[in-house]
Parts: sequence; C-alpha cells; structure tokens
Amino acid sequence: MTLEFVLLTLAKILGFILVFCVVLAAILTWTERKMSAIIQDRIGPNRASILGIRAFGLLHPIADMIKSFTKEECIPTGANKTLFFLAPAIALIPTLCAFAVVPFGPGDLVIANLDSGMLFVFAIMGFGIYGTTLGGWASANNFALLGSLRGAAQMVSYEVTMGLNLVGIFMVFGTLSLTQIVLGQGQLLWGWLPMWGIVVQPFGFVLFLVAAMAENKRAPFDLPEGESEIIGYFVEYSAMGFATFMLSEFVEIVVIACIAATLFFGGWQIPWVDPAGIAGGWMTVAQVAFFAFKVLFLCWFQMLIRWTVPRFRYDQVMSLGWKVLLPLSLVNILVTAVVLALLV
Repeated sequence: MTLEFVLLTLAKILGFILVFCVVLAAILTWTERKMSAIIQDRIGPNRASILGIRAFGLLHPIADMIKSFTKEECIPTGANKTLFFLAPAIALIPTLCAFAVVPFGPGDLVIANLDSGMLFVFAIMGFGIYGTTLGGWASANNFALLGSLRGAAQMVSYEVTMGLNLVGIFMVFGTLSLTQIVLGQGQLLWGWLPMWGIVVQPFGFVLFLVAAMAENKRAPFDLPEGESEIIGYFVEYSAMGFATFMLSEFVEIVVIACIAATLFFGGWQIPWVDPAGIAGGWMTVAQVAFFAFKVLFLCWFQMLIRWTVPRFRYDQVMSLGWKVLLPLSLVNILVTAVVLALLV
C-alpha cells in the first residue's frame, strides 16, 4: 500500500462522503422543512441569520448544529450509559460506510471497488438495527423500548424484501459489483434505448424504493418514532445524541438515492455519451455532475413522498412488507428469470 494510494483514498472519503453526502444530508433538513412549508402554505425556516442575512433559511442547519453541540446531554436514571452513548454512533457509522462501494464517477472514482459491492451494502446497513434497538433499551424507558422493538421488527421485515427486489438487477447484469452494473447500463437496447435498470426492471425499482423508505423509518413508515401519538425509540435523547439519530436518517436518504441512481438510473452514465467512461477530462466532470443530479432528484422525490402520503398503521406497515411486497418481489424474480431464459 503506497502513500499515494492512501492519500487518494482519503481524498475520496473526504470529498464524497464527508463533503458531498454529509453536507447534503444537513441541507436536506432545511429542504424537508421548506418543502413542508410550501405544501402547507407556510413560510418555513427563515429566522436564523448572520448580520441580518437569512439566505432563505439556509443558515438553519448551521444553527441546529450549534444548538446540538451546546445543549446539555440528559441521561435518564438507570440508563446504561455506555450503550446510551454508543447507540447513535452505531446507527450513523454503518450508513456512512455504505458509500464506500458507490461509484460516483468512471474509472477509479469509487472508494472500494468490490466485486460483491451490494452484499457489502446489505451487510453493513444491517448493523443499523443495533443502534435503534440499543438506543431504546439503554434508555431504561419502557416506551422507548417498545419503539425500538417496532423499529427492529420493521427494519428486519423490509430488509428481506429490499434484497429480493434487487435480485432482478443482478440477474440482468450478472454481477454484484456496482461499478460493473453501471458499465452494463451503458449498453443500448434495440440500438437506441439506454439499458438502465429502470428500463429493464421498472417494477423492481418501485418495490425497492418502497422497501428502502420503510427500512429508513421515514414517513409514511415512521411508526418507530411517531412523536405525535406514539413515543419513539430516541425519546430520552437530547443534544448530540438526538442530532446523531436524526442525521443518520437523513444520511440514509442520500444512501438510498445513491444506490437507486447507481442501480436503476445508470449511475454516472450520460445517455449515448462515453458509456465506457474512458474519455476523461471535462467529460469525467460532467459524468460526476450528472450522477450528483440524479442523487439530488431522488432525494427530492423521497421528500415529496414523505409530505404527500399519510402515515400507515403499524399492522398495515407489516402487512405491506410480508403480504404484498415480498410476494411481488418473488413474482418479479420469476418473471425476470423466464424472460432471460427465453432471450438467451
């Protein structure tokens, strides 16, 4: 391992994960409040200012960060202090690690080019369940514990469906490597139609997006943390603990958008332009920018669903996962296998 390789890897981590993904997650906290305000005919965040400059409320994420750092951390009596402090980090760190295998551009513009990239994503994201469960249990609060149990059951249920939804993509492109899947989407169907995942697996995309949003515990699947009528698993958290739990959810929005853009929307591919990613120069810059645009669009789309669809009951959430999405995922695999068998 050379010094040049280490420095290049650190540059990728700083540039893609810490600058693009984490900063985008922070901006999404403003986007969510602004979008809800527009939908509900309100002004939205507009109070935080520097020297009278409010910048359309864009300073609110900075104000939130300062408030979280300066507020007092309250620890419930009887709580397991070690796990109470570790739970938010356990929820956030696996989410950040999932970006390691996402190709944000052609060539070496990926932190870790693994042949089993999606297996890594599934494996590392599964650790987030521990953060949710330990956060509720370590709080020594029965209501928080019930919220953590709801969250764990929901995340385990939808992980099964989310994995099966992507089997069709793996069958079509014959690989688990995200880099190879992106290159495969540079092919053309019938000589003119880009072979994006959304084209060859449109049904799989819809199922994946629903399952991924449920896995993230975002509305309309936010039963583990619905503050208005049921108590969430992080009810005892304040200051940075609460902020870390919330940040992990917004980072996961970016993860979902990156994975969906990579598997279903061609990743960094620009239709009909440099499908092998070998042009270099300004073309590489354009391809990275096009990938960022896809991610931003999918983040916005998730926000739109969040403020459009009302919250489900818990029995409806579980029934949707096991009785609807899971059978449909199996049907999608069967249909994909039959079509591939007939075409080969």
